[in-house]
Amino acid sequence: MKVLTRTLITITLSLVILGSFLIFSAKGMDLFISHLWKVLIALIGLIVFSSIPYTKYRDYSKYFIIFAVVLLIITLLFSPDVKGAARWINLKFIRFQPSELAKLLLMMHIAVLIEEKGKNITDYKNGLVYPLFWIFLITLLILIQPNVSTSLIVLFTSFVLLYIGGARLIHLGSIIGVASVFGGMAIMLFAHSRHRVITFVNSLVHGGSINMQVLQSKIALGSGGFLGLGIGMSRQSDLFLPEPHNDFIFSVLGEELGFAGTLLILVAYLAIFLIGLIIAKKAKDEFGQLLAFGISFMVVTSAFLHAAVSMGVMPTTGITLPLVSFGGTSIIVFGISIGILINIGMQSKLKKVRVRKRK
Repeated sequence: MKVLTRTLITITLSLVILGSFLIFSAKGMDLFISHLWKVLIALIGLIVFSSIPYTKYRDYSKYFIIFAVVLLIITLLFSPDVKGAARWINLKFIRFQPSELAKLLLMMHIAVLIEEKGKNITDYKNGLVYPLFWIFLITLLILIQPNVSTSLIVLFTSFVLLYIGGARLIHLGSIIGVASVFGGMAIMLFAHSRHRVITFVNSLVHGGSINMQVLQSKIALGSGGFLGLGIGMSRQSDLFLPEPHNDFIFSVLGEELGFAGTLLILVAYLAIFLIGLIIAKKAKDEFGQLLAFGISFMVVTSAFLHAAVSMGVMPTTGITLPLVSFGGTSIIVFGISIGILINIGMQSKLKKVRVRKRK
């Protein structure tokens, strides 16, 4: 297990270092300095949370999820409108995005509820309804910010965690069916998400790129060739590619390190997920199993969705590339998440505890 945790730390540090170089290349010294101290907080968070026994979170998960709900409500009521959305709380030294923290705290509380309900998780009224309440409450509060992409990630990862935890597929399938109808209505309700979906469908029907962002992103990826132009040699990040340090940093990566570099990065995220699965399998209790799976699945899902958007195979979203993109809350929360995953691995025993089988 020491080898796994060391490998996880090595991959995490490599991604953080690479992201810092890419941000410097894309946006220059000022944003690079701003990013560095957020990276420092993220690494401190990783160290601190890797030393806190993860079992302690079980006793406080209810308070954590209530705290997340309060933060999201405060965001809706008092946050300034930035680019048509109210998602950030200005703490002067950092713009804090509660939805990023809410994702982690929700995963934690779902894991606790699945463990507490035991076999009742297969029963809708006596078990499943409890995690569903918190899932839909958090999803709704994020959705109306509006932040459609993050709300969909929360919903998707939560339902996968419920399935892994033993919930019946027939229950989840029926709920997903109903949620999809309301989710589709919500997407069409908000102008920005409606525009993204319509332009994406039009690109599939008529060909061409989804929008100018994706067009420039594809040019960046294509111009990198197999080995790339070299670190700091990106041309698309100068005026052409919007948000090259954040929403489209994968494109800058492809231009500077080429196909080989993008493939290596995706393999690194897949490695984080596989290490998370091994840690989950060896965890000493079901809570640890589910929490380890939830964290690793959230990381790999965010990474591949970000890459998919950059390649134009999904509608444009604001999903960051974990541990690489610029963004204070995102990199800090992912750092803390990796720290928790490391702690689960460090406390694992050789005895395996199997997650409850579905009936």
